[in-house]
Amino acid sequence: MSNYLVTGAAGFIGSNVSQLLLDQGHTVVGVDNMNESYDVRLKEWRCTHLQKHEGFSFRKIDICNRESLRREVFEGSAFAAVINLAARAGVRQSLADPSSYVDSNLYGTLNLLELCRDYGTGKFVLASSSSLYGSESEMPFREDVSTDRPLSPYAASKKAAEAMCYSYHYLYDIDVTVFRFFTVYGPAGRPDMAPFRFTQWISEERPVRVYGDGAQSRDFTYVADVARGTVAGLRDVGYETINLGSDSPVSLMDVIRVVEEVIGKEAILEFVPRHQADVTATWADISKAESLLGWSPRIDLRRGVQLMVDWYRENRSWASEIITD
Repeated sequence: MSNYLVTGAAGFIGSNVSQLLLDQGHTVVGVDNMNESYDVRLKEWRCTHLQKHEGFSFRKIDICNRESLRREVFEGSAFAAVINLAARAGVRQSLADPSSYVDSNLYGTLNLLELCRDYGTGKFVLASSSSLYGSESEMPFREDVSTDRPLSPYAASKKAAEAMCYSYHYLYDIDVTVFRFFTVYGPAGRPDMAPFRFTQWISEERPVRVYGDGAQSRDFTYVADVARGTVAGLRDVGYETINLGSDSPVSLMDVIRVVEEVIGKEAILEFVPRHQADVTATWADISKAESLLGWSPRIDLRRGVQLMVDWYRENRSWASEIITD
């Protein structure tokens, strides 16, 4: 069994990756700064569940603070890999505060790469995003298409982090797997993402805000599938960028219909203009994940929404209060 460092461990994907590693018998050091980019109760809920495992230890640290990482995490430890899932996420929010995205997503990644070099950690996994694929990219999106024209500061910061990872692979022979995640959803998900919002708004009979006409589509991917793919990426690959998606894009209106069906209530629809930083569609070509990692998604949208709604109902007393605007 191995010891792993997971940054963003209280985050949506990070907590699920940590849980899977613990279930496999590994030990995990989780790092998260528990910032208030969204309701911290979600992060506390996830972290509390992880802390029930003897193999999990937690450090409240910002990855932008290299010396704290060195002193409190890397010194005296040996990690089989660093899995960097800490990030500022979200396209629209990045327009309001772009500097925080550059700090966390680029400089935070640089700090971790430098510490991997200093302490001899030879494997690095980076969470990137389907947001790198612009409006002109041909679908389904392949990893080898140009991503030189990001549409938001969030996408630009992830593009920069990918480039930094390649530099450290080239210079210091760090083995790097970069994952471009596609619209991840599931229990205890991010409240700024459509599936959580739709679940809360329909459950509480609040207006469901739809950007544009709702015909735009996303490659919704269940979080347990993403965690399984991320752990599969711990093998040696040299340097690879890999899509993790469902390969089954669904329109926002169709997602609303599925959530309506599962909850048993009809949505109160409110249409607003589409944001210019949003792409009209995402669709992952997952052939590389299948060939390199033997990975493919297992949970379809209907089953994933059911699991998400089940979680919401169990935690409705406080999940209903989470700000989703």
